[in-house]
Amino acid sequence: MSLDSIRTIGVLGAGQMGNGIAQVAATAGYDVTLVDISPTALEKAQATMRKNLARLVKKEKLTASAADAALARVALVTETAGFDGSQVVIEAATENVALKYRLFEDLAEKTSSDTLLVSNTSSISITAIAAHTDRPHLVAGMHFMNPVPVMKLVEVIRGLGTTDATFDTVCALAQAMGKTTVEGRDMPGFIVNRVLMPYINEAVCALYEGIGTVEDIDTAMKLGTNVPMGPLTLADFIGLDTCLAIMEVLQDGLGGSKYAPCPLLRKYVEAGWLGRKSGRGFHTWER
Repeated sequence: MSLDSIRTIGVLGAGQMGNGIAQVAATAGYDVTLVDISPTALEKAQATMRKNLARLVKKEKLTASAADAALARVALVTETAGFDGSQVVIEAATENVALKYRLFEDLAEKTSSDTLLVSNTSSISITAIAAHTDRPHLVAGMHFMNPVPVMKLVEVIRGLGTTDATFDTVCALAQAMGKTTVEGRDMPGFIVNRVLMPYINEAVCALYEGIGTVEDIDTAMKLGTNVPMGPLTLADFIGLDTCLAIMEVLQDGLGGSKYAPCPLLRKYVEAGWLGRKSGRGFHTWER
């Protein structure tokens, strides 16, 4: 399949990543089918897209008519059968191995045999995901960064069975959405999270061991290394449950004590303190 043959993109999952992917795809001119089992999640996603597009209009990065047209191109659906007619489906569900396997088994049944099946996973093996479909040659990873409308990078990952044609089409699609692509090897965490998550985990360990307060750790790393936000603030934005899930993938896949999740990170997740989305993480957030 070539980029020119792609007209409709399916997005599975209407959370913060899914609605962002839907927005950038629709803004790029594609018809989008956004699927989530929760009507409430779909309504929230639509409201988020409307708010984000309005912000772009206010900043004069998008015209009001273009914003309206983009929102109109997104169809909200509660069944994966709605992907019938999509040339590409991008899965953007929770970072859970068993869940992704089940979703790709379902997608293989509900889509045409020539539909590209792509995962937004940030750490899980594309080869393993592809093995749960009938078309490993048409499966790839397309790891968008959060927040999707703002961040320019997409990591593209090929599994063992991914063909060059599939990989090239996925790269071209990301670029058509205004993103810069890099190729990450199909190893736990790929590039970004292989480096980022141990850094965040080490910051949590520094807090756990009393080396500094939340504010001191974030300030030290912001001013000491010129990053835009401290690691504990970043963890809150990502979601502490997601950080823990990725660290567990790294530990399971690579071994070694340096990938062991900090006990404090696990305790916060057990408490439901997941970061910005829950209103409390290492910082307190308005919901």
